[in-house]
Amino acid sequence: MKRLLAAAVCSGFLMLGGLLPAAAQEAEQKVTRTWAMAEFGEPLYGPDMPHWPYANPDAPKGGSVVLGAFGSFDSLNTYILRGQWPAGISLISDGLMTGSGDELSSAYGLIAENAEYPEDKSWIVFNLRPEARWHDGQPITADDFKFAFDTIKQYGRPFLQSFYEDVSGIEVLDPHKLKFTFKTRNSMKPLLTVAQSSPLPRHWWNANGRDITKTTLEPLLGSGAYRIKAVDPGRSVTYERVTDYWAADLPVNRGLNNFDQIRYDYYLDDTVLFEAFMAGRIDYRQENRAQRWNQSYDVPAVKDGNLIKRVVPDETPRGTQGYIFNLRRSQFQDVRVREAINLLYDFESVQRTLLFGEYKRVKSWFPNSEFGASGAPDPAELAVLEKYKDKVRPEVLTKAYEPPVTDASGNIRNNLRDALRLFREAGWELKNNRLVNAAGDQMRMEILLVSPSLVRVTEPFVQNARRAGIDASIRVVDTSQYQVRVDDFDYDLLAVSLNFFPPPGAEQRSYFGSAAADVRGSANIPGIKDPVVDGLIEELIGAKDLPTLAATNRALDRVLLWGWYQIPQWYNDESWLAYWNKFGYPEKKARYSIGFPGTWWMAADKRASQ
Repeated sequence: MKRLLAAAVCSGFLMLGGLLPAAAQEAEQKVTRTWAMAEFGEPLYGPDMPHWPYANPDAPKGGSVVLGAFGSFDSLNTYILRGQWPAGISLISDGLMTGSGDELSSAYGLIAENAEYPEDKSWIVFNLRPEARWHDGQPITADDFKFAFDTIKQYGRPFLQSFYEDVSGIEVLDPHKLKFTFKTRNSMKPLLTVAQSSPLPRHWWNANGRDITKTTLEPLLGSGAYRIKAVDPGRSVTYERVTDYWAADLPVNRGLNNFDQIRYDYYLDDTVLFEAFMAGRIDYRQENRAQRWNQSYDVPAVKDGNLIKRVVPDETPRGTQGYIFNLRRSQFQDVRVREAINLLYDFESVQRTLLFGEYKRVKSWFPNSEFGASGAPDPAELAVLEKYKDKVRPEVLTKAYEPPVTDASGNIRNNLRDALRLFREAGWELKNNRLVNAAGDQMRMEILLVSPSLVRVTEPFVQNARRAGIDASIRVVDTSQYQVRVDDFDYDLLAVSLNFFPPPGAEQRSYFGSAAADVRGSANIPGIKDPVVDGLIEELIGAKDLPTLAATNRALDRVLLWGWYQIPQWYNDESWLAYWNKFGYPEKKARYSIGFPGTWWMAADKRASQ
């Protein structure tokens, strides 16, 4: 999970200016030198750790794995806003430090042998390992991180930039010493963020006229355990293990990266992808459809043990999943309209008829975590909200948020009546089966989807909206069109699952901050512009301890929930794994990671460890 963040999100930095601390000021402070850091408290593992407890250092190397991916890709450049990059691209990149699968926010030395920072945490210096090498044998230097910094500053995706808004500068002290400075003080969050940063090979990008600002399908030069072996544009990408990988024997890598080859095959149709798996052309999948999990695995291969079906508890904090309103559309700017449309969504009926009762209802923007609100506000949350009490809806301070419910019969008469009342209060009337405003314009609502599999669970909602007189429809587009429309905020409602990077920090500005609402490509999907939300985000970024941060984020969650910016769907607190019986895996699983493919291996006898 942390390596994915390092490659896909933390591949560069945003320089915002500022002066480096004076040498005299630095000298007055006690400097910590460490191989590992945690945002709160101490790292779980010490410097004598031989390997992760969830990795098998004796795991055999070898074998090829084929995985399935939905959609397509048209670029390998993950830095810029343009293009769709392929699954697995993080396999080719290492960061300064890497996270633990047993912790939510930690960093252990990888390219950096250790780090140094002062008491006020106004800067951090990383001491790079001189043996760190790119795949072409060239050393990885501090200047390669500076190149990544400058690239993101000028050309990076807005959401990627948001992680680094507290970074004020970067300095190459020598080829193997790198320094970051920060605008903030006394917070470990910026230090942990930059610790997961990946370098860019300046010498490679500057050769042969390569342009970092453009999409490319040329295999990139990497630094990680795998390199790109082959690219079939839009169809497949193949990664091969680097046999002379410089970091293979470091404690953080021992027992990992065991497959010789990992290939991702792309499918434009999710049903065809599943059929390819059942035919043995794909080796492993994580099932995400309750109907399939309950009905499509009753086959001889499962009964005779050749195909394994396994349930794994999942404690990973979630981002929300739902239909998110676009407040840039005039019809959704009134909170009463958004609440009314929520009343038309019959989750209980969908759960009963289509989801086999397998899921939990989303009741937070941060489900499955201590950072999400539940029940009535507690004293810590009320203390955070006190200064905003005259600027928020009364419900924020007094009630437990609960999305509208039904009796699961499919008849939403009571909810429909309440919805029409709210619509009337907001200036919309049902006339001749059309919900219209004072100008006679009918309310319109198109739901943008990227997967055809979501149509069946969305159609009942659309039918209910039409009963309320809304011109409701579904639009399914391919992955490339979807990304462009999301970047351009070209949607009415967007069916989406948001990533969550716990503990929350500066990235919340891009998710919910006013400044990001009109920035193309930002993660502020609803277009929220609320000074209360802005204030709470700054408070959680500045939190000095985990209880304060968690309470502040729960307060933020309540403000978002009672803004009715989304129609919440569902989440799963367990993972459904299906794979052909050819793998081994450690007995101990990481708390926050399934471990595939990192800790798994190809079993010599083709029978997985059970």
